[in-house]
Amino acid sequence: MPAARRKKHGGGGNSKKPTTSNQQQQPASKTDDKFKTQKTEKEETTNASNNNNNIINSLKKKKKRNKRSCIDNCCWLIGFICSTWWFLLFLYSAMPASFPQYVTEAITGPTPDPPGVKLDKEGLKAKHPVVFVPGIVTGGLELWEGRPCMDGLFRKRLWGGTFGEVYKRPLCWIDHMSLDNETGLDPPGVRVRPVSGLVAADYFAAGYFVWAVLIANLARIGYEEKNMYMAAYDWRLSFQNTEVRDQALSRMKSNIELMVATRGEKVVVIPHSMGVLYFLHFMKWVESPAPMGGGGGSNWCAKHIKAVMNIGGPFLGLPKIVAGLFSAEAKDIAVARAVAPGVLDLDIFGFQTLQHAMRMTRTWDSTMSLIPKGGDAIWGTLDWAPDADHVCVAKKIKKNDTQTAGENGAGFDDFKSHNYGRIISFGKDVAELHSSKVERVDFKGAVKGNNFANKSCRDVWNEYHEMGVGDIKAVADYKAFTVESVLELLEFVAPRMMKRGGAHYSYGIADNLNDKKYEHYKYWSNPLETRLPNAPEMEIFSMYGVGLPTERSYVYKSSPAAECYIPFQIDASAEGGNDQGCLRSGVYSVDGDETVPVLSAGFMCAKGWRGKTRFNPSGIKTYVKEYNHAPPATLLEGRGTQSGNHVDIMGNFALIEDIIRVAAGATGNDIGGDQVYSDIFKWSERIKLRL
Repeated sequence: MPAARRKKHGGGGNSKKPTTSNQQQQPASKTDDKFKTQKTEKEETTNASNNNNNIINSLKKKKKRNKRSCIDNCCWLIGFICSTWWFLLFLYSAMPASFPQYVTEAITGPTPDPPGVKLDKEGLKAKHPVVFVPGIVTGGLELWEGRPCMDGLFRKRLWGGTFGEVYKRPLCWIDHMSLDNETGLDPPGVRVRPVSGLVAADYFAAGYFVWAVLIANLARIGYEEKNMYMAAYDWRLSFQNTEVRDQALSRMKSNIELMVATRGEKVVVIPHSMGVLYFLHFMKWVESPAPMGGGGGSNWCAKHIKAVMNIGGPFLGLPKIVAGLFSAEAKDIAVARAVAPGVLDLDIFGFQTLQHAMRMTRTWDSTMSLIPKGGDAIWGTLDWAPDADHVCVAKKIKKNDTQTAGENGAGFDDFKSHNYGRIISFGKDVAELHSSKVERVDFKGAVKGNNFANKSCRDVWNEYHEMGVGDIKAVADYKAFTVESVLELLEFVAPRMMKRGGAHYSYGIADNLNDKKYEHYKYWSNPLETRLPNAPEMEIFSMYGVGLPTERSYVYKSSPAAECYIPFQIDASAEGGNDQGCLRSGVYSVDGDETVPVLSAGFMCAKGWRGKTRFNPSGIKTYVKEYNHAPPATLLEGRGTQSGNHVDIMGNFALIEDIIRVAAGATGNDIGGDQVYSDIFKWSERIKLRL
């Protein structure tokens, strides 16, 4: 019993112990749960922190991978481009020389032989030595002495080639390309000289030919450097100053004499663009007595020159140069203003584009040789111009089409005439109104002030900065300017420039060529104030492109006032209003080669020198050879073989063929005489000039 009872009690006691134990363990269990919860929370926090760190680390790694990937991609791209380029160069050097021609012919059909190849097959050979006379801007210029900013560039080209120095040091380049504003010669400490040899003007820049195609074709029939001569000169200087500083005229004379003596044949001279006026000056200089002239005697040209084949000759000047001197503009600048207004007027890093261009080009005295000559009698009055009935959208002429003189003028009477005689008009309405309805105030009586000048203009100073606001307003109030009043305008806004120009050039029409004053060199490049040489066997050709819109007159407006600004600009908003309008972006166009109007290129050979006249007393035969523009059919043709553009015509196959035939002995009649597509003969007849 007791044992049982103890057992029972013990069992009871034992049964109670757990109860007591549970009671005692309940608080501990709660504490453990709390610790577990806290531990879990800490673990979760730690895990979350670890996860965040892992995410951050993975993102950093991803960014690093992306960064490396971007750099790698760029390197791969550069490598791919370089590899592809070298591979293509390898293929080009490895492929047969005839492969490009094969591809071209497969796309466009058979191409004609170049003129040199064609004429070589006909048996033509080199006969007369050839002299090339380049024009403005196409000849290379190199540095012989400069300022510290040009260190290391001795005999490197500043003009032509890559034009690298324009981008590297533009202000320094402009200083070296500018001439002295007082003398028109070198500034102190600077000597920039023309490149010599055929390379002086074969290419203007890499891949952009000027004389190269003609030289290559002449070489096909046997020409080489001993019977070809590039009469390179510094085209920035006035014509007479090329002799004063560099003896360029004497060098040309000596080289021509040498080639005639060694070959036994007279030379064929081929001037281009402003080179036409330069050689006109030379023909007078070479026969004039020393010291002003070359002392060659009155029959020098007759003894030494067979023919002068002028290409794109601005015999009577360029309206385009008026806009360049007046506001440093032309058609391209006006279009650029219309597309991106204000960009050309920005002062970016202290470099005002047009202001610097004006400061530089106004020191180039050669530009003033291109100011229109002959006055209103040639270029027109306020209400009349010889080419006023030009149709700006004429019949399209296909390649190889022929056309008789004047055919392109059919239907002129159906179109409104243009006031081309107003070379500058302030406002489109002024350009169109009859002169009797235009109220004009004479600017020449304005008293010049200097309240417009300011000292912040730094190195873009030009003569506009010496004019007052009243002077500028007086110019605009005159409303319309003809060629004669444009000369007065330029003398008003740029007196120093025109004073230098007036010492070297003249722009009138001679009353009496026997007057002793015309023996001065300032008249020698004006065909209306000088005589051709006494050389009746010599021939003169005027060869130029037609069928391209060419600048003839301009609509202007006043520029918004600002520091160092050019106060006048072409009004790019002025438009003709229909498809047949000649007015585009403030510029009136006429027929020509995009640079020289037909009237300037063709008048002298069509009328002024045709037959025996007071300007051509010995009756030298003259020919007008026009080449109608035909654009390239495909990109593979490059700049085309039938272009009439002022420079691209140098690659025109028909023109090159005519030149080679004459150089090989043919006459003007042998190559077909006149070839005319424009209305040059009709327009010339409208000009009343005493011959």
